[in-house]
Amino acid sequence: MRSYLDFEKPVGELEQKIEELRAMQASGDVSVADEIERLEAKAAQTLTELYENLTPWQKTQVARWPTRPHCLDYVAALITDFTPLAGDRKFGDDEAIVGGFGRFRGESVCVIGQEKGSTTESRLKHNFGMARPEGYRKAVRLMDMADRFGIPVIALVDTAGAYPGIGAEERGQAEAIARSTDACLMLGVPNVAVILGEGGSGGAIAIATANRVLMLEHAIYSVISPEGAASILWHDTSKAQEAATNMKITAEDLMRFGVIDEIVPEPVGGAHRDPAAAIEATGAAIGNALAGLSGLDRDAVRRQRREKFLNIGRVL
Repeated sequence: MRSYLDFEKPVGELEQKIEELRAMQASGDVSVADEIERLEAKAAQTLTELYENLTPWQKTQVARWPTRPHCLDYVAALITDFTPLAGDRKFGDDEAIVGGFGRFRGESVCVIGQEKGSTTESRLKHNFGMARPEGYRKAVRLMDMADRFGIPVIALVDTAGAYPGIGAEERGQAEAIARSTDACLMLGVPNVAVILGEGGSGGAIAIATANRVLMLEHAIYSVISPEGAASILWHDTSKAQEAATNMKITAEDLMRFGVIDEIVPEPVGGAHRDPAAAIEATGAAIGNALAGLSGLDRDAVRRQRREKFLNIGRVL
């Protein structure tokens, strides 16, 4: 059974009625085809209207929705011959960040992404996409390898933020994030980042400092979560909705400020309603971004990336 976000309840009620009518029709007792068709049209129209006018807080809910496709879903659909690599060669492996090498549309690529997990077991395994220092050090190792062999890097971003645990801090979380960000900036090969759902704080920036930053239509990207901002500013997490509105965390806002380069459209009702279509659109956007960077030499790649981020400050 499909589950619904709070603001999707009008659609849920209509779709429940449709299912009830289909059950009646299947029993052969009554012909309700016309009524089903009418309700389907009404549900589709209601869904379209809802998603055309989402508030920043509603977009936050969509970005966090557990059935939204995650990093490994994109890897499975877009990357062939994928070979994952593990470990940072210093402490251990962190499964919040998955990475390795494969082929995207026939060309070799390095893929680094944050995986939240889709079941209770996998969420615990991947620590809900919140990486520890060894995860970012693994990302640095993969980026260094990609740079050495002239292989473009694709980053798939989906995290509430870096893991804030004591052990992570003891092992140098801030230093690991800084070195990963620096590794992104120093790459002599093109890198493209895609904000799939949540792009939270330094945990996202560590792998998203790229030549091209793409963002799904209903994703969010921010220095802190709305709840965290509300707790700091008002000492009241119930004001998260107000914080989300004021923080300018939506794709439309960030495109206007020049923080991202392209908005990837999602199917009506969000990526979770039609994961295959969302993944296909994302693949097309990644392909176009890489094609636009393919003619640049190493110095030009670094220069373009440097100017991109300096321009954010100049514009603002």
